[in-house]
Amino acid sequence: MKYRISIDKHQFEVRVDNLRSRPIVVTVDGETFEVWPEGQEAAPAAAAPEAAPPLPDTALRPGAPLPTPAAEAAETAPASGGAHRVVRAPLPGVIISLTVAPGAAVSVGQELCVLEAMKMKNPIRATRAGTVKAVHVTVGQTVKHHDPLLEYSE
Repeated sequence: MKYRISIDKHQFEVRVDNLRSRPIVVTVDGETFEVWPEGQEAAPAAAAPEAAPPLPDTALRPGAPLPTPAAEAAETAPASGGAHRVVRAPLPGVIISLTVAPGAAVSVGQELCVLEAMKMKNPIRATRAGTVKAVHVTVGQTVKHHDPLLEYSE
């Protein structure tokens, strides 16, 4: 499905792939994101897309908060590992909760923090498993788009 969305005089071309797959793949102006619908845990890496629970047709509705785009939420490490190391703010807002601390082991889809933007709570979820090296934000802190939120150790 393709959409043209206008926000504050800015036009965005949005393409949404299979709504029944997990994660849902969304492309915004050529940039690809993985979207995990809120309230659903990330599927294990070995799970086949056919095993994902069906998604109601009403899940993508105007005004519904969008889960964190993975492509903007992480920065790639050196080419040797290719793993995401830094989780970045996908949009400007205020950190209203942190659920991890340095040294914490996280799994794919686990909530790392919640970012409030325009009175909407946006859970920031792990796009990969790993160990948290550093948390760069505190509760109540205002962040800008693409500010580092936390960093993985490897």
